[in-house]
Amino acid sequence: MSSNTTNNNNTLGLNTFACAWCGLTVSAYAADGAQRNHCPSCLHSRHVLDHIEGGSSDCAGRMSPIAIAVLRTGDWMVIHRCVRCDELTSNPVCADDNQLILMRMAVRPLAQPPFPLEAFGTL
Repeated sequence: MSSNTTNNNNTLGLNTFACAWCGLTVSAYAADGAQRNHCPSCLHSRHVLDHIEGGSSDCAGRMSPIAIAVLRTGDWMVIHRCVRCDELTSNPVCADDNQLILMRMAVRPLAQPPFPLEAFGTL
């Protein structure tokens, strides 16, 4: 998320932005100095980049965290879906992101499989 845009109503300063979901004032940089585009508390973001065509997006919808993906390198990515246009994006997990929310998203497929768990009892 770009925090240098002065016409974006959720921009508070050059190095901060207001979370689109919880309203927390967020530093544009994580504790380790990496640039961040999502709230470390609730993991929501704002749709400001067009990841399909490149450049900025006019959507400005809220990006809701929906899943975790793990790269071959072992790095975790937060998968976001725009609540306005349904575009999917992925962003690196930051060291100071809410670990409880990350773990809840990571285990959700195991806790809520699309088939009955009773089937494993007969195997």
